[in-house]
Amino acid sequence: MPIALQDLGRAVKRLQARHHRALDARLVEIGTSLAQWDALRAIAAVPEATAHELAERTFQTDQAFGTLATRLVARGHITRSPGRGRAIVHRLTPAGAAMLAAGTELAEAVVAASFSPLSEAERETLAGLLARLLPPER
Repeated sequence: MPIALQDLGRAVKRLQARHHRALDARLVEIGTSLAQWDALRAIAAVPEATAHELAERTFQTDQAFGTLATRLVARGHITRSPGRGRAIVHRLTPAGAAMLAAGTELAEAVVAASFSPLSEAERETLAGLLARLLPPER
């Protein structure tokens, strides 16, 4: 019997929610949150990105990302400076880079545990299928 597409979509969402809950629980141990760690990750990945681009990469509104960036500045994790035109450029500080590294280590452990029931070949197949469904990240 074929799987209902809504059930497939729900299964993807359940896995994402499980990852988020587990990551939030682990990241709080080092004094950050999933939203903060994800923002640090996005800033590190695209150092000259605008706030709007970073908001899109972190699945937030521009306003929400601005509020988050203000918190990260206050914590000493990022700096913000004028870019081209009205754009604001975000950069990690050494403290932000250290928090990103610590959070990444925790995230890797959470995701590794989550995908451990799958063989390497199954993980590659899943990654390939998801790549076919998603446009490449900018």
